[in-house]
Amino acid sequence: MIRAFIFDLDGVLTDTAEYHYRAWKRLANEEGLPFTREDNEPLRGVARRESLMLLLKGRACPEEEIQEMMARKNNYYLEFIKEIAPRDLLPGAKELLKEIHAAGLKTALGSASKNAGEVIERLGIGGLLDATADGHSVERAKPAPDLFLHAAAQLGLPPAQCVVVEDATAGIEAAKAGGFRSVGLGPPERVGNADAVFPSLAGVRLVDLLRAMHA
Repeated sequence: MIRAFIFDLDGVLTDTAEYHYRAWKRLANEEGLPFTREDNEPLRGVARRESLMLLLKGRACPEEEIQEMMARKNNYYLEFIKEIAPRDLLPGAKELLKEIHAAGLKTALGSASKNAGEVIERLGIGGLLDATADGHSVERAKPAPDLFLHAAAQLGLPPAQCVVVEDATAGIEAAKAGGFRSVGLGPPERVGNADAVFPSLAGVRLVDLLRAMHA
């Protein structure tokens, strides 16, 4: 029986993925590193340090420099997201959260972002989430399942009763590793390992998700 849905934030409820890309791109330009939108794809849903390692592509850096670059990228990101507002919720997101609540099911956030709380507040959907697991919640980031396991524990439910909604390969891998069923949003080449795949949440109803999980 499905009793809860755990949502990633970036690229699922709102498109902060674009702000992350712009922040990494600015850092890459300053460091003289090549970085394209294609290079950005593997960074989706990945924690900040692991993302920086991918960006550096093996370039050796002292820990102090790594910390400085992570802080710089985060400052750029925070600068970019100051304008986020409820209008930036992706189509279908708020409607689906409301429908899930109305049906008596639970919802949680499972985001690698350490700024997820601020973004949720700016989007005005904190009241539609029963639990939040973010980059401050666990040590191991996706594709480890820890973030989703923490969210499920906060909800008081086993993984088998929760469905993870993700747009990143690392997130789908994390869901599978934790024993969760999953819904992938986006192209099959990125989220094809999910139990069900939709282009986005636009027009998706609770019945669609439940039907897909029982297909």
